[in-house]
Amino acid sequence: MDRRAFLYGTFGLAALSPAVAAVDPTVASLRGTVDPGPSTLRPNLSIDQGPILQRLIDEAAAEDRPLSLPPGRFIVSGIKLPKRARLAGISGATRLVLGEGGSLITAEGAELVSLSGLVVEGTGGRLEDYVTGLIHLADCPNVTIENCEIVGSPASGIALDRCGGRIDRSRVTGAAAAGIRVIESTGLSITDNTVEDCGNGGILVWRWSEGEDGTIVSGNRIARIAARDGGTGENGNGVNVFRAHGVIVANNSITDCAFTAVRANSANNVQILGNNCRGLGEVAIFCEFSFAGCVIANNIIDKASHGISVSNFREGGRIAVVANNVLRDLSGIGPYAGEAPGIGIGIGVEADVALSGNVVDGASHFGMVLGWGPYLRDVAATGNVIRRAPVGIAVSVVEGAGAAVISDNLISGATSAAIRGIRWAEPASGDLALGGADAFPHLTIERNRIS
Repeated sequence: MDRRAFLYGTFGLAALSPAVAAVDPTVASLRGTVDPGPSTLRPNLSIDQGPILQRLIDEAAAEDRPLSLPPGRFIVSGIKLPKRARLAGISGATRLVLGEGGSLITAEGAELVSLSGLVVEGTGGRLEDYVTGLIHLADCPNVTIENCEIVGSPASGIALDRCGGRIDRSRVTGAAAAGIRVIESTGLSITDNTVEDCGNGGILVWRWSEGEDGTIVSGNRIARIAARDGGTGENGNGVNVFRAHGVIVANNSITDCAFTAVRANSANNVQILGNNCRGLGEVAIFCEFSFAGCVIANNIIDKASHGISVSNFREGGRIAVVANNVLRDLSGIGPYAGEAPGIGIGIGVEADVALSGNVVDGASHFGMVLGWGPYLRDVAATGNVIRRAPVGIAVSVVEGAGAAVISDNLISGATSAAIRGIRWAEPASGDLALGGADAFPHLTIERNRIS
C-alpha cells in the first residue's frame, strides 16, 4: 500500500472512530481553554462585536478558564474584564480594533488579568476622557500583559492605575501620549518591551503623592519619543519617574528622545544602571528636585545636549553616586534656549555626591560642573577622565558654597582651563589646576593630571 494513502486512511478512520472522537473534548478540557466557536465571534466583519466578546469573556471567567481567540480582525469596544479574566490570541494574528464605544479593554478591581498574544489597535478611534489607554486597568493586583502589540492609541497605549504584576515582551507604537503609563504601582515589572514613536513619553512611572513604588523597568527598547505637548521636560522622555521611590531603571536601550532618556523627579532611592542612551535633545539622565538618594552607574551616553544632571539642592535634591559612566559628544544644542552652563556639560552635580570613574569625551562647555551658586555641598570628584572640553571641571566659588574635593582626575585637551572656579555662569578664577586654590578654602584640589 502507498505510504501516503496509508497515512490518510489511518487519519480518516481515526476521525470516524467514536472512541477517538470522545477523547477530543477531554484534551480540550485539560488545556483549560474556552474556544469561542465559529458561530459566535466572526473575524473581519465591519460591525462592532464588543457585546459578543464581552459575553464570551464573562462565560470563560465564570468557569475560571482562559478565552482563546482565533486569528482575524475584530472591531470591539467597551470590554470590561471581570474578576478573573484571561484572554489569549494568536500572536500577530488576533487583532482587536477600537470601535465606537469610547474604550477598548478596561478593568477595575479585577483580582487577576492575563492578556497575551493580542494586537490591540486604536488607529482612527476615540477614547472617552476618563479612559487613558487602549488597555486601561485600575486596582488590579495581579496583571500579566505579555507578547501583545498595542498600536496607534489616541491616548496612552497601556495605562495601569494602582496595579501590580508585569508587562513584558510586548510592543507599543504610535501612542499619542505615552507608550506605557503606570501610576501608584504595587510591585510592577516592565521588562523586555519595545516602545516606539510615541507622542509625549515612552514609559512613565508616576505617583500622585510621593511614596514607595518599587517598579522595575528593565531590558526595554525605547525609541523616537516626541514632546508634542511641549514644555521643558515633562514630556519627551524615554523613562520618566515622578514621585515614585525605590524604582530601578536598568539595561534599557533608549534612543532619539526629544528630551531625556531617564528622568527622575522627586523620587528617592532610584537606581539608573547600565542603560545605553543615544540622541537625546536635553539632559540624557536627570535626577532632579526633592529627591534623596540616587545611583547613576555604568550607563553609556552618546550625543546629548547635557549628559548627567543631579540637581536642585535648593529644593532638597541630595545624596547620589555617579560612577563608571561613559559620555560622548555633549553638543550644547538643546530643545530651547538654555542658560549657560545648563547645556553642553558632561556631568553636573550639587549636593552630597560621590563622582568617580566616569569618562567624558567631548563636551562643548564643561566636562563637569560641581555646584550652582551657593548650592554646593560635600562633593567628591575623583578618578575621572575628562577629554576635549574647553573647561575640564568647573566648581562653584560663590559665597556659601560647601566643600568639594577634586583629586586624581585626568583632564586632557582643556582649551580654556583644566579646573576653574565659577560664580553662577561666570568665570571667577584662573586655572586652579595650576595654582590659586588656596583662595577658596572650601576646595581641596590635588593630584590631578593635566595634559
